[in-house]
Amino acid sequence: MLEDPISSQTRAQRTVHDRSRGGGRYLRGLTAGGTEGNERLTVLTGLLVIVVTAAVGVTIVKIGQLLWLHMFLGLLLIGPVALKLASTGYRFLRYYTANPRYLTKGPPVPALRIMAPVIVLLTVIMFASGIVLLFIGPGSSSRATIVLVHKVSFIAWIALTAFHVLGHLPEIVRLVRVSPKSRRALITAPERGLRRSAVSEARPTERVPGGGGRWLSLGGAMVIGLVLAIVLIPDFASWTGSSGQVLIHHHHHHFH
Repeated sequence: MLEDPISSQTRAQRTVHDRSRGGGRYLRGLTAGGTEGNERLTVLTGLLVIVVTAAVGVTIVKIGQLLWLHMFLGLLLIGPVALKLASTGYRFLRYYTANPRYLTKGPPVPALRIMAPVIVLLTVIMFASGIVLLFIGPGSSSRATIVLVHKVSFIAWIALTAFHVLGHLPEIVRLVRVSPKSRRALITAPERGLRRSAVSEARPTERVPGGGGRWLSLGGAMVIGLVLAIVLIPDFASWTGSSGQVLIHHHHHHFH
């Protein structure tokens, strides 16, 4: 028995339509979570940045021996820091474009709002100066000035970021003070059982959609930073060679 070509075409169109709807639901699932999902992504990314930054700080103690690790971790940080700026920038954009859910959540306290642009500026200066130093090498005539800019911006960034973290301590505590089982549910939980209107009021143990997207964002940021660090390893040579080490030790002692 021959199949009706019109029916066959209709079924094919329905299949394509169903797949597109399924793909749309998947994408919405990755970006779901509303204000609560954005806050959790921001906090998790911030904690990751703090851990890696602490490791960078340790390398400064013995910068001559650990310069390669200092540069590697600095490049690795670019991915997570970019994600942190993106998540906070997204909240800023949604609030000032009068999105109802972000208006309901409200802005950060005034002190944090004042500090935020300064921290962003210091972040750009710190990473830009570090990348410039990596490419110009220790023999450049402008090396000393850029090293000073890099150090001062790093110290100022650490100081302001510490205050910024203290200001967001309630959100951090709310996220991490849960049982291991609930902590996994914070990030990976599906959307069912949580009304959209309740997302911004969700408690730490409630399930917030978009967990897959948060994991992908964090993992992708780390991969981007890691790939960038690995690709630029050959450029470390001018700084980690014998001539570069002499200049580093000289400048390090002079700075102190």
